[in-house]
Amino acid sequence: MGFSIVDLPWLLPPPADTRKQLRALHGDEAAAQLPRLAAFRLRADEAGSFAKALQRCRADGVSIPSLSPLRLGLLSNATTDLLAAELPAGAARHGVALDLVIPPYDQVQQQAFDPGSEINRSGADAILVQVDHHWLNLNNSRLDDGGAALDAAMDRLEAVVDALRTNSGATLILQTLPTPPLSLFGSFDRVEAGSMRALIDAANARILALAQSKGALLFDVGVLAERIGSDTWFDPVQWFAFKLPFASVANGAYADALGRLLGALRGKARKCLVLDLDNTCWGGVIGDDGMAGIKIGQGSATGEAFLGVQNYALELRNRGVVLAVSSKNDDANARQPFREHPDMLLREDHITVFQANWLDKASNLEAIAQTLNIGIDALVLLDDNPAERAQMRAALPMVAVPELPTDPAWYPWFLSSAGYFEAIGFSAEDKLRVQSYASEARRAEVLSKSRSLGDYLQSLDMVMHASPFDTDNRPRITQLINKTNQFNLTTRRYTTQQVEDAELGANTIQVRLKDTFGDFGMIGVIIARPNGSQETSWQIDTWLMSCRVLGRRVEEAMLDRLVLDAQARGVKKLIGIYKPTAKNAMVKEHYAKLGFVKIAQDGDGEAHFELDVDSYALKMPPIVIEHGRN
Repeated sequence: MGFSIVDLPWLLPPPADTRKQLRALHGDEAAAQLPRLAAFRLRADEAGSFAKALQRCRADGVSIPSLSPLRLGLLSNATTDLLAAELPAGAARHGVALDLVIPPYDQVQQQAFDPGSEINRSGADAILVQVDHHWLNLNNSRLDDGGAALDAAMDRLEAVVDALRTNSGATLILQTLPTPPLSLFGSFDRVEAGSMRALIDAANARILALAQSKGALLFDVGVLAERIGSDTWFDPVQWFAFKLPFASVANGAYADALGRLLGALRGKARKCLVLDLDNTCWGGVIGDDGMAGIKIGQGSATGEAFLGVQNYALELRNRGVVLAVSSKNDDANARQPFREHPDMLLREDHITVFQANWLDKASNLEAIAQTLNIGIDALVLLDDNPAERAQMRAALPMVAVPELPTDPAWYPWFLSSAGYFEAIGFSAEDKLRVQSYASEARRAEVLSKSRSLGDYLQSLDMVMHASPFDTDNRPRITQLINKTNQFNLTTRRYTTQQVEDAELGANTIQVRLKDTFGDFGMIGVIIARPNGSQETSWQIDTWLMSCRVLGRRVEEAMLDRLVLDAQARGVKKLIGIYKPTAKNAMVKEHYAKLGFVKIAQDGDGEAHFELDVDSYALKMPPIVIEHGRN
């Protein structure tokens, strides 16, 4: 079989009455049902009904706890009405409640350069600059002045980017350019620098460099169009008649691809791939067929197909995705191929949590999430069995479960195409994530054997490094600010530029933690700003931590560092703010537990707390603090 990404084949088709269900949704029922319905392969009309239902929720003031709000500005030289109707469903599928701001089409420069324009006044969290080769004047070959045409195109785009950075403060998203199938020379197009194909190739390299230099995200639409096929992507009739940015048949795939990027921006990308074993990682049933009977390895199409599954799982692991196993099997039988089969690529030490038993898989996945200290919504299950997939979706709908074809050769293609592990960056800490989660499993084992929490914390030999923000760690700091939802007192989101600005106008602290089992990397961020005109008072604008370090008294060590900074600058009062969200109830009493006194609370639950710096006694938890300074 082949498959087209346009069809989103890893998703199930929706119920026949989906539009009726969507039209009937209101209030809390809508909040519960919209994420479920977004997980289906919605048609254009169903996606439009979804967008209207989401708008009703917003108008009624109904929040959707499982979706993170994001306001997206869309600047395009094309008409985007049809596309816009499908974007909210694509975003919700990846954990985002999308609110769109769309100025009139082909007003890109006017909107960017005017500080009072709709896009710049919208308070958008992110702005997608959706311009194509037409807008950049690269829609024809320039055999005599290709270099000048390319420079002019990039100057035009960079001017828009700079204006939006100055006027909006939003995170910017730049698209790569699909290449039209029109050929001037045939294969020689790539050789001739002035051909349209060569110009677009060069422009895409420059767009990548521009995004990196300006702190913008890259949306690789060029690759998406290649996968769909340029003859399908480009529709000259729809362009000339309606100025559609691409063929409307591709709207759903575009919406899903953009949705996963926005989900990654909001920290919604999945973290763990849970593998079934029999007929998923190898052919056959290990308990019945034995080591000699399972199909894995070179020499047969089936065996090589399962090697392909294992190879892709290892590739994901190498970039920081945690691997786990959930298999209905005897534990010894399930582990034997990992330990003894000569053709296995996956080995036992590649698997962070191994669950092989006769319990239902939902219980096993809950245990995996608990062991790793991550949410159920961070898991993806790869399972060949349609019945198991259906049961998982019914029991734990927050787990991502891609549909799979019968031939295992396609499993990696379906898993990759679904985009569950979308990234907006890749750092040294991402590479260490698997080791970090493996260490977390060992910590859980030590805790279970400790006589008391105090003994456990002492045995960890924790070392915390606290220092001001810096250039090298700015991308990671921005990532933490934008993806941390639970241990986040105000849940304010900041762009890279705004983080850089905070380095000059605020007291900033980035926190890293390591212990005897491994290095957590960066786990906490504090931004404390002068409280209005009161030079001797700081307001804690942002305080967030990774949930991986809960229960280790890290917040006490962070407060000790913040107080020392305040004392060094003559600050007498710290004002902490708690802004309630659907996700951060766990930190409602954070400041009270640390010794702050509540001084105000409004009707929405926002509470203000105060700490007297001079009377504060350092808490000195069992953590060695290394102080970095500017």
